[in-house]
Amino acid sequence: MARNTGATGRASAQVARRAFSFRFVGETISELRRVTWPSRQETVRLTIMVISVAGVIGLFLGIVDLGFGELMDRVLQP
Repeated sequence: MARNTGATGRASAQVARRAFSFRFVGETISELRRVTWPSRQETVRLTIMVISVAGVIGLFLGIVDLGFGELMDRVLQP
């Protein structure tokens, strides 16, 4: 006679999925414990550096955009 493996197959898949998720959480926590976290002073310094660089690049791109806009206005005027 043939067995109905549908119910047990689903149950074992759910157990395996649950075991995988618990293992994943455990591995994630152990990896986070090994991370070398930056100090507060280093974090503030790097944050200021990132904001400054983003501002300078934004200013540069804004000026280039204004220049190209002015160039297009002069070229396309009748």
